[in-house]
Amino acid sequence: MESGKYFTAGGTAWCIELVPCTLGQRITGTFQYLCVLQQLTGTLALAVFSAVLGSLQFGYSLGVINAPQKVIEQHYGRSLGVLPEEPLLLSENGTETEKQEVHPSVVMYWSLSVSIFSIGGVVSSFLVGFIGDLRGRVKGMLMVNVLAVIAGLLMVMAKMWKPHVMVIAGRCVMGFYCGLSSGLVPMYIGEIAPMAYRGALGTLHQLATVTGILLSQVLGLEFLLGNDYYWPLLLGLSGAPAVLQSLLLPLCPESPRYLYIKRGMVEEAKKSLRRLKGEYDPSADLEEMRREKEEVEKEAQVSIAVLVRSSLYRQQLFVALMMHLSQQLSGINAIFYYSTAIFERAGVTQPIYATIGVGVLNTVFTMVSVALVDRAGRRTLTLIGLGGMCICAVAMTVGLVYLSVYSWMSYVSMSAIFLFVCFFEIGPGPIPWFIVAELFSQGPRPAALALAGCTNWTSNFIIGMTFPYIEALCGSYVFILFAVLLFGFTVFTYLRVPETKGKTFEEIAAVFKKGRQQTPGTRKTGTGTGTGTSTELEQLKSDSHA
Repeated sequence: MESGKYFTAGGTAWCIELVPCTLGQRITGTFQYLCVLQQLTGTLALAVFSAVLGSLQFGYSLGVINAPQKVIEQHYGRSLGVLPEEPLLLSENGTETEKQEVHPSVVMYWSLSVSIFSIGGVVSSFLVGFIGDLRGRVKGMLMVNVLAVIAGLLMVMAKMWKPHVMVIAGRCVMGFYCGLSSGLVPMYIGEIAPMAYRGALGTLHQLATVTGILLSQVLGLEFLLGNDYYWPLLLGLSGAPAVLQSLLLPLCPESPRYLYIKRGMVEEAKKSLRRLKGEYDPSADLEEMRREKEEVEKEAQVSIAVLVRSSLYRQQLFVALMMHLSQQLSGINAIFYYSTAIFERAGVTQPIYATIGVGVLNTVFTMVSVALVDRAGRRTLTLIGLGGMCICAVAMTVGLVYLSVYSWMSYVSMSAIFLFVCFFEIGPGPIPWFIVAELFSQGPRPAALALAGCTNWTSNFIIGMTFPYIEALCGSYVFILFAVLLFGFTVFTYLRVPETKGKTFEEIAAVFKKGRQQTPGTRKTGTGTGTGTSTELEQLKSDSHA
């Protein structure tokens, strides 16, 4: 029977996947394959949907601040006393009737309104592991929803007091929430997803994020909510998904890996597995968790400080951080920043709609990644995405440089923007968020996710703050810088990033362990464990107990 075929039985959808036999019976030069029935249950769908509502909120919060900028700046100016107390006058197409210079104090408060979101995310990303382990993944997501509701209320009531204070406070709290959510959601999905669908389900985090960005762009149109009257509601809606998620999460099972490995609750883990996968024999999954638990007990609990210092995890950590850096330093945020100006120079009368078109492509090609990630593999899609973005960055530079010479070069730039976004969402956009959970075992996983999230948020903040200055310095050649970075990330991915498709967490860890045993610091013994590795494991335990 062909792999990947779907059928229904008893009202349930099933998928047949051909996977390598892992029963320990190896036949030289050949592979054995088993036909595995994996049930796509309603409970699994509910759990994933409920979790990615946090990702939808993350995306909405990222994009919502851009559309009503001019309107909000007018309210800031009136609150600060640098503008007259009169409503903003808009022309029929939603633009200002009279160009006014923005007061420096308004610029300062507006910049803080945008950047405080990333600062909140940087700070809270360090707490992902602590929150996830404190009461579990599900209860952790439930607890942090309080922050999202508070943030939404602060922003929706912005007109009732000083708008600049209310918006900045709300954005800070929302950033703190999103820093936690962007770590907890991939952690939970990565632990509950069946191995055959781990990539596709993990990609849904990015799909929900870009859907949230698109939703904020559409609702931010002047004739909907991006106007003088409804902008507080537009910002306040960023807390709405948290309310729905709070109603759904109590119906979702806790991560069986958390229950078994972190809490030692075997029976509860069995119940959770059966709720997620239906009635089946969970022995194989429990055996894999048992082996991982043994490894965790050898590793002890790993803090961020221990993770950074330890050579045992250096390769995985380097790969994880570079994957997140490649996402943010690729120039994707600069593309969104620069796209409206390029569309205006190309003669587009309503550049906001062209920008929404970029958002639609963002969403569509994330769906493509969902379909391909468990077929083509993580490494392959990342290579295709980074390589394609590198070529597009060069094409964009050529288009911008010769725009004043050849009018048709504007269409080269526009096409390069659209293709750049497509290649980003095929691989470099969604994959870094869930591959970190695949690269690490249960012991160091929370700390690794926290550190990777902090790296992502920090680089996002740096690009957002520095790109206008870099663009002013480099002019039309600004994307050559990103092309060079993308080329470097492509080479790194080709040389250092392993394929994780179809591998258990134990098998992925073995890939890096094999690399460590070949380094000068360790040597093989009769049991296959280097003395250097054993010594460091003991040191990790000592550090953890301390």
